[in-house]
Amino acid sequence: MSNNYDLIIEKAKEFFKKEIVPSHIANTKKLTKLKQFNLNPFLDKYKASFLTGNDDPKSIAKALVYPRVLGTSINTTFGNKLQKFCSEVLEGFASTTSGIDIEFIDKLDGRRKYCQIKAGPNTINKDDVETIKGHFAGVKNLARTNNLNIGFNDLIVGVFYGAPEDLSGHYKKIAQEYPVIIGAEFWYRLTGEEDFYQRLTDAIGDVASEYDGSELMEKVINSLAKEIEQSLDPKQLDLEVKEVADGKGTYDV
Repeated sequence: MSNNYDLIIEKAKEFFKKEIVPSHIANTKKLTKLKQFNLNPFLDKYKASFLTGNDDPKSIAKALVYPRVLGTSINTTFGNKLQKFCSEVLEGFASTTSGIDIEFIDKLDGRRKYCQIKAGPNTINKDDVETIKGHFAGVKNLARTNNLNIGFNDLIVGVFYGAPEDLSGHYKKIAQEYPVIIGAEFWYRLTGEEDFYQRLTDAIGDVASEYDGSELMEKVINSLAKEIEQSLDPKQLDLEVKEVADGKGTYDV
């Protein structure tokens, strides 16, 4: 069985190379234009100064690009690819039950678990809580109809990464009715290997070490900085004001 779990790690690495990295690079390349950002004139210069000690155009560009590339962009990509991860990497656990992502025999209690997969401890919102509960209610009804032995603890939410103390209030609301299993414990229950979570994250880290995005980041930041410099040009601002005064420009009320 261990070889099957080694296969999960290999598939996860391939998935990361094939799905996550190309999307991340493509999304990074888009960030050369100011229109990709929701600028906040009250905070952008402050954030630039806080980051680099000055608020020149390149510093502002860095303050805009870094959080997007290293935070929002990659997290969104991972979240959007989660179902595909389940179907490709965890295909051996695929479920045919409506509203359930995977099914597996829990290596702790030996019972079949019907599991909805989520990415991390803060990746659901208020509406998701009712959707998750609705799916589980459907499974319970199905179990009654088909006389299946599905207990309260057999309907679970599995969270790929994080620790119990990291779970948001939305997860805690679900946990009042259904177990929420997160991070190392989830992967242990799935595989029976105590160090599987560490092995899996290390493997993804190995993939990441093959990619150096520093040159791309520098190119994007320099390009964005030029656009910021133009937008801050007093002559450009005077022209925009004049166009509005002459009725040729537009402005938001």
